[in-house]
Amino acid sequence: MALLDVVDLTVEFPTRRGVLRALDRVSFSIDAGEILGVVGESGAGKSLTGAAIVGLLERPGRVAGGQILFEGKRIDTLSAEPLRRIRGRRIGMIFQDPLTTLNPLYTIGRQLTETMQTHMRLSDSEARTKAIGWLDRVGIPAAAQRIDAYPHEFSGGQRQRVVIALALCADPVLVIADEPTTALDVSIQAQIITLLKDLTRDHGTAVMLITHDMGVIAETADRVAVMYAGRIAEIGPVAAVIRHPAHPYSDGLMASIPSLEHRVDRLRQIDGAMPRLDAIPNGCRFNPRCPRVFDRCTTEQPELLDAGATRAACWLHAHD
Repeated sequence: MALLDVVDLTVEFPTRRGVLRALDRVSFSIDAGEILGVVGESGAGKSLTGAAIVGLLERPGRVAGGQILFEGKRIDTLSAEPLRRIRGRRIGMIFQDPLTTLNPLYTIGRQLTETMQTHMRLSDSEARTKAIGWLDRVGIPAAAQRIDAYPHEFSGGQRQRVVIALALCADPVLVIADEPTTALDVSIQAQIITLLKDLTRDHGTAVMLITHDMGVIAETADRVAVMYAGRIAEIGPVAAVIRHPAHPYSDGLMASIPSLEHRVDRLRQIDGAMPRLDAIPNGCRFNPRCPRVFDRCTTEQPELLDAGATRAACWLHAHD
């Protein structure tokens, strides 16, 4: 049984002009000890999916359909308090913007120790020792001296590392990491990637890694879900999606990444832009930008179909 099983997740935003569907029947699972990368352009629905799983959708957004099962039990129907207990202890969340996560009035040591003592039985000295250990693990220099500093006394990259320590310090079994390396330089990125890999290997922690950076996905993830306009376009093992993408959108994404093996004068680009939520085209959502579009693509919306090593929402792989 999967640790996390998302089935036909649908998220809607009611507006004066009608209901906008931001996620449309998104399904995937994550096993213990597995890193699932979620990649796509801005606005594809990556961060929204993570927020829906942990019950942090901004109003008026709502889960309008589907199920979210965590350790075999539905969590999308839980009330706020039991979901908060799961979110802190069993599911850790690394947010993209550290300034929205850290309380500027408390030292980082207090924030770390309070988080651990809320969910674990630890004395003050035990919590402080563990907090220093976590700061050290995420690469904060002189952690023992800086534990009593305030968030504003850290650089942007260091604050992001503190946020990562905050998400991991209660030993969650699932971590949802939303762009965890965006604000970090390359050497610290590598350190965080190594930390996430160590977590999965040593503790069996599952990770949902949300990013727009295919380099990070290639280096870190076991499987990848490519999202486009609120749906999954392709999902499968990382190596298969990178080397033999089965969806034209995945193919375009991979072709836009510089390669050390093949020198080209100009990288390929995907023409056009992702549709607005109030202007989703009929049929396949990618059809206005697709170089391989044909009649069926403009009238029928494809579900995920078997496409060799991966599954792709593309009529090119239909066998009927």
